[in-house]
Amino acid sequence: MTDIAVLNTKFEKSGALKATIDLSAEKINVPVVHQVVKALLAGRRQGTAATKNKALVSGGGKKPFKQKGTGNARQGSKRSPLMPGGGTTFGPQPRDYTQKVNKKVMNGAIHSIIADKLQAGKLTVVEKLESTGKTKDMFKALSTRNLLPALVITTEQNDKVDFAISNLARAKYAPVSGFSVYEAVKFENLIIEKAALEKLLSRLV
Repeated sequence: MTDIAVLNTKFEKSGALKATIDLSAEKINVPVVHQVVKALLAGRRQGTAATKNKALVSGGGKKPFKQKGTGNARQGSKRSPLMPGGGTTFGPQPRDYTQKVNKKVMNGAIHSIIADKLQAGKLTVVEKLESTGKTKDMFKALSTRNLLPALVITTEQNDKVDFAISNLARAKYAPVSGFSVYEAVKFENLIIEKAALEKLLSRLV
């Protein structure tokens, strides 16, 4: 299995993590990642777009004009889509855009993301992420090591790391429980705590 370099809090090499799964380039499944990203983005859609159809437009109890003699096409209601101010035909209605993603497919996407980041040299594993809570300190730590843009993942919710990263336009933070395939694709670098990576890999065995 692949050995992944592990850094200490100063981003200096301190050991290695032996991956419990195959993280070779052959394990990168682009179509699966694409499917999961599409499903995640679809789930973010509000689905609240709506127009009034003939049944929802007010009025229409009276025939707009007499049947014959006007030279116009006959009309029975001013709510008709053919009339100004009438209802919309086949307009959008509120709907749920959620797409179901099987557990096996989601795990396949996570596997592919980790393998891709590792093969590209964009996976940074640290024993523990520490922060003063100041954005400028976090920016300096990441930018001087050429680790931006980055998705930063910790084992548990870390408010100081969260606060320091929240104002960085080219970085995003999440605990491992909130790991997102879409965000991992969006950001070039993946910075993750050792225990968090082990937790992700244990899901894929």
